[in-house]
Amino acid sequence: MAVLKAGLFRHLGSIALAALITSSLVAGDAAWADDTPAKQIFGKVQLPSNSAPSPIGFYAKGCMAGAVAIPTDGPTWQAMRLSRNRRWGNPAMIALLEQFSKDAVELGWGSGILIGDISQPRGGPMLTGHASHQIGLDADIWFTPKPAQPLSAQAREDMPFTSMLDKSKFLTVNASRWTPTHANVVMQAASYPQVERVFVNPAIKKKLCDTWTGDRSLLGKVRPVYGHDEHFHIRMHCPPGAAGCKAQAPVASGDGCDKSLAWWFTKEPWAKPKKDPNAKPVKPRFTTLSDLPKACAAVLAAPAVSEQSATFGTAYVAPQPGDAAIQAVINAGADDLPDSTIPIPMARPALQ
Repeated sequence: MAVLKAGLFRHLGSIALAALITSSLVAGDAAWADDTPAKQIFGKVQLPSNSAPSPIGFYAKGCMAGAVAIPTDGPTWQAMRLSRNRRWGNPAMIALLEQFSKDAVELGWGSGILIGDISQPRGGPMLTGHASHQIGLDADIWFTPKPAQPLSAQAREDMPFTSMLDKSKFLTVNASRWTPTHANVVMQAASYPQVERVFVNPAIKKKLCDTWTGDRSLLGKVRPVYGHDEHFHIRMHCPPGAAGCKAQAPVASGDGCDKSLAWWFTKEPWAKPKKDPNAKPVKPRFTTLSDLPKACAAVLAAPAVSEQSATFGTAYVAPQPGDAAIQAVINAGADDLPDSTIPIPMARPALQ
């Protein structure tokens, strides 16, 4: 079947084939209506594609070919909320998390890190939770260190998050919870050259601005955003040579401890949107498969690989570059990637 699809790409052209395989997805012969939310399609896929690793599209509008999974347990990490099946990512991200987990331990971060959501097996929009995390280059790290005694599978489902904020005050870090080690770990994440941004709550960003005495040039990578008081979010640059990956605009120069941060401490970011009493109700429109890069249809149609063989580590063997079916669409649609200036959803500012 894979050979047949590769041949079709060569003879029919990328656009025609993308339309053809959109109607036949991983689940078999099930056809999806044009208005089926893409999150319902990607959210049901259990395994990654058997193809070369490729992030496709933008962090909040794309998918992922050739994903690998971080093992649920490692010497310096544990993956949380396993039932979500979101421990999949680009091999570059998984390798970074393993390295970061070791570095965090050396900084005194317990016995390692607790890893939250990375991406779904083939990326794409999620049924719940995130607008980004779609191309395997985003990962959440809990603000709780990995305990010395490994957590059971059930404990990973039930263990509550711990906020770093004092909820009795407006945008204030809880002084009894936040420690210099927390700061060191966040700044360690920002120190890797392959990391583009680290998202934290505005209160945490301000705390770092007020107290960090190390290399302040790295502070510019640490970006304030809604939420992110119980975990921080690591975002990587598009890997070298990833033609189908849409880069985000570069971080502005400086440490970010300026008017852009002060804005978060005004009423504007937290004010409820004004409603027009005369406006007619608008039916929500969800992202569909046709809204994503054309190569995402090929990713969904590609054969699966087993979880065991796609788990990063000694058992992982990278596919040979150039899966013909997917790569043809990526190359043909490189100029048709989503605009990185358009956030999804539009209700709040994009992660900047």
